[in-house]
Amino acid sequence: MTTLKDLKNKMKVPVNEPVISEDSKKNVAEALATGWLSSSGPFVKKFEETFAGFVGRRFGAAVSNGTAALHIALLSLGIGKGDEVIVPAFSMGACFLSVLYTGAKPVFVDCELETYNIDPKKIEEKITKKTRAIMAVHTYGHPCDMDPILAIAKKHNLRVIEDAAEAHGATYKGKKCGSFGTVSCFSFYANKIITTGEGGMVLTDDEKIADEARKIRDLHHSNFKRFIHDEIGYNYRLTNIQAGIGLGELSHIDEYLTRKEKLAKRYKEGLSGIPGLRLPITKPDVKNVYWMYGVLIDQKKFGMDRDTLREQLAKNGIDTRDFFYPPEEQPVLKNIVKSEKFANAAYAGHNGLYLPSGLAITETQIDYVVETIKKIAGK
Repeated sequence: MTTLKDLKNKMKVPVNEPVISEDSKKNVAEALATGWLSSSGPFVKKFEETFAGFVGRRFGAAVSNGTAALHIALLSLGIGKGDEVIVPAFSMGACFLSVLYTGAKPVFVDCELETYNIDPKKIEEKITKKTRAIMAVHTYGHPCDMDPILAIAKKHNLRVIEDAAEAHGATYKGKKCGSFGTVSCFSFYANKIITTGEGGMVLTDDEKIADEARKIRDLHHSNFKRFIHDEIGYNYRLTNIQAGIGLGELSHIDEYLTRKEKLAKRYKEGLSGIPGLRLPITKPDVKNVYWMYGVLIDQKKFGMDRDTLREQLAKNGIDTRDFFYPPEEQPVLKNIVKSEKFANAAYAGHNGLYLPSGLAITETQIDYVVETIKKIAGK
């Protein structure tokens, strides 16, 4: 019988390892064979249309990455200097950085500790006359509570920018994440459920916003004469090769979502009941796609802090990642946040980690992670 010690000597478990389908490889080969390498290739438009249809949107604009998608979304809504955008205090830096790119000010709202998503109950107190939009991020694959967010936006005449980078296929009350906001953004980075290596997309039901997004991503050429630039634009284009990968991966989305569900179930069955280890939850009326399987460590109950656990796991060949850190600890935000504190975001940032969660992970690898954590915890 293979023991934990035997596995330790040979087992390496990366925090993420993608799956690349044969369909994606076939599309890449076609792009290479036909010479359509750039953003002008046919896979780009097809990927935009297919992904928009999957989410339930009318229009899609494929871009070079998820950060570019957020930047373009903000610019497409006319947000700039003097404006404020409500953003979650617990999020990847691309969220607040994209706001800063426009010259606007990110205004932070603390997260719910259950889901790590923006807390709708704390949004209205941060709204001012300068507020133009609310950015809602579906963290780690668990949908935000969209109804109250949309109600607040309607009450104050605000736009909603929905960041579904980590929530491909997740649903809120039966509707796909990414179908709620004025505009929504996705990332197709290598660790995402649908990947293009690097890439992103802006989705909307507003044709004018879609047209503007497409112009911004391609240097804002005039509609009447190329190389005449109406306004400031950016080179945020997605290549035909990348779109071919995304299109191939999208044809396997149901299979990938099932893998994520099984991954979460196996971790839950193996790790439940360990004192001081809080596992992810799924609230009613949502589908959590478990982009990453994140856990919180209670140092007193578990017997060690998060960083020590990460070190112990690394010694056993298991790669993990910290959670995001709160705004008050970001040097780039020191003149914006000033003396503000975000208790829940700080607690999650200091005590959370996510376990290996890639689509390529095997049951043997998950079991090894579980058994290693149990051994470390003395269980």
